[in-house]
Amino acid sequence: MAGSGSAAVDRSPELAESYRVCEREVAGHLASLRAISDALPPEVRPYFHALNAFASRADRIADDARSHPDHGDARADRAAAQAAERRRRFARWRADTLAELAADHSAHPLRRAFVDTVRHWELDRALVEEFLDATGADGARPPAFETHQDQRRHLRGVAGTITELWAPLLGARGPRATGALSALGEACQLADILEDLPLDLAAGRCYLPREDLRRLGLATADLGRSDRRSDRSGDRLSDRRDDRRDDHRDDRRAALDELVESQQARLHRLLEQALPATWLVAPACRPFLHTVLLGAQLQYDEVTLVGSRVLTDGLTPLSPDGSTPRRRTRSVPAEGAPAHVAVIMDGNRRWAEARRLPARYGHQAGQRAALRLVNAALRLGVRHLSLYAFSTENWDRPPEELTALFDSLADGLARSAEGLHALGVRIRWCGRRDRVDESLASSIALVESLTSNNGTLTLTVCVDYGGREELAAAARGLAAEAVAGGIRPEEIGPADLARHLYLPDLPDVDLLIRTSGEQRISNFLPWHLAYAELLFDPTPWPDYGLARLREAVRAYAARERRFGGGVPAQSRKPAKPRKAQEPAEPRGDRPATAAAPSRPGEGCTPPAP
Repeated sequence: MAGSGSAAVDRSPELAESYRVCEREVAGHLASLRAISDALPPEVRPYFHALNAFASRADRIADDARSHPDHGDARADRAAAQAAERRRRFARWRADTLAELAADHSAHPLRRAFVDTVRHWELDRALVEEFLDATGADGARPPAFETHQDQRRHLRGVAGTITELWAPLLGARGPRATGALSALGEACQLADILEDLPLDLAAGRCYLPREDLRRLGLATADLGRSDRRSDRSGDRLSDRRDDRRDDHRDDRRAALDELVESQQARLHRLLEQALPATWLVAPACRPFLHTVLLGAQLQYDEVTLVGSRVLTDGLTPLSPDGSTPRRRTRSVPAEGAPAHVAVIMDGNRRWAEARRLPARYGHQAGQRAALRLVNAALRLGVRHLSLYAFSTENWDRPPEELTALFDSLADGLARSAEGLHALGVRIRWCGRRDRVDESLASSIALVESLTSNNGTLTLTVCVDYGGREELAAAARGLAAEAVAGGIRPEEIGPADLARHLYLPDLPDVDLLIRTSGEQRISNFLPWHLAYAELLFDPTPWPDYGLARLREAVRAYAARERRFGGGVPAQSRKPAKPRKAQEPAEPRGDRPATAAAPSRPGEGCTPPAP
C-alpha cells in the first residue's frame, strides 16, 4: 500500500545502497535540510532524502550549465561549448528520469531510490516534470522575469514542486495542505535568492522582476554598486558636483530600498501562505516543518535589518541546524538600544482563535517568535532579554493547553540549545522550580549549565513566575537572615532584599514590551520594572519579529529617562561613593524611593506601524 511506511533500507542491497547515496548527497549539498530531517519519523527519512537528493543533483547539473561572463573570444568560445555540453547532459538526465518513472525502475545509483520513492508513495509525476522543466530553463539561459508572476512561476517550478512532493510523506492531504507546502518551498527559494544576490548579480543573473526595476527607474547595473559618498575637495564647483552626485546616490538608495522592500513583502506573503502547513501535516512531522518555516522567517528578519545592502552583501546563511543564524561577522546595533528588554509574550491564544485553531497551535507559533526575538536582540545589540513564558496564574488554564505549552517550551529548548550556545547566548530560568514537570525542569537546568559561561546575550526565561510571590519569598529569606542575626532590621535596604530575589544579579529592565494590545504588567518583574519604559504593541506575539523590536528600540531611544530627577539620565554625573554608614542604594544610579515616570502617559503608546 502506498505510504505504508516500510523502511526502504529493508529492501534489496542495491536499493538500500541507493538510499544511502541519496542521504550522502543531501548531507553534502543540503546540510541544513539533512540536519533538521532528524525531526522526521525514521521510517519517512529515506524517502525524504531520495526526493531532495534528486532535486539537488538535478539542480547541480543545471547549475553547471549556466554560462558565466568571460573575457576573450577564445575563452568565450570554449565556455560556450562547455555550457552546451552541460545542457545536453541535463537534457539526458531529464529524459532518463522520465523514462525510468514510466518503467517504475532505474539502475542509476541515485535515481533508483528516487523512482522507488515516487512509486511507493504514488507521487504526482507531473510535479517531477514541472520541476525538471523549470530547472532546465533556469540553467539554459539567464533569468528574465518581466513580472512578479513570472518570478512566482520560477519559484514554484524549481522549489514549490519539490515541497509539494513532500505532502504524502508528511501526512498532508488536500489542496490547502499541498498549496501551503508549495508556498513554503517558494518562500525558502526566494530567501535563497536574496541570500545569493551579490554572487548572481556578479555572474550576470538577476532574479528580480524587470517591471519592479522599471517602476523605480533602476537598471540591473545599479543593483551591485555600493554608495560611498565622495570626499570633499574644498573647491566650490567640485563640491556642488559632489552635492549633485550625493543627491543622485540618495535617490538611487531610496529606490534600491523600495526594490528590496517589495521583494520582502512578497516573501512575507509566501510565509503567511505557508503557515497552515505547520498544522496540516501529521503531528509527528510538525516539528520538522516548524524548523523549516523558522529558518525562512529568520532570513526574512535579516532582510529587514540590512535593507538594500542585501544587494551587495547578501545574507549570512543559517547555521547547519537550520534553526539558528550563524554568528554574524558584523553586528548592526541599534542606536540607543536598551541593555535589558523584557517581553510579556501575549496573544498566542487570540492568534490561534483568529485562525479557528486550537490554542496549542498558537503556542507553537509563539515558540518560533521567541527564537526570532532572540536573534533580533542579538542583531540589535541588546545584552539582556527576559521572556515571560509562564506565570503562576497560568496554572488555571485547561490541562490540555498546559501540556501543549510545556511541550512547546521543552521542544524549543531542546532544538535550539546548541545553536544558541554557539551564538554565545546564556540561558537562565527565573521562577519556581518545584511545580513544573520534572523533565522540563531538568531540561532547563541542563541548558543553564551548558550556556553558563556565555556572555553575548543573557536570555532569562521566566517559568512559573509571579512577581508578588518572588517578593514574598525574598522577604521570607531576608526575615530568616535577620532572625539568625545576619542583619539588623534597621540596616535593611533595597540591595538586601535584592539579594534574596530568584536571580539577584538580574539587572533592572530598561524597556518592557507587551504584545497583543493589553496594557498592564501582569505581575511580571515588579522589582526590576521600577524605572522601565513601557511599550504596548497591538501585534499578537506569534507575528512579532525584528521589525517590531527595532521600532520599539527606536521609540525607547527617543525618550528622556530621568529616574525621578530633573536631568535626563544620559547627562547626569555619576553619584559620589556612599559612606559606610549610609543606607544602601538600589542598583545603578537610581534613587531608593519610587518615583513616577517623567511622562506618565508615554508608556501606553505603541510604536508606529
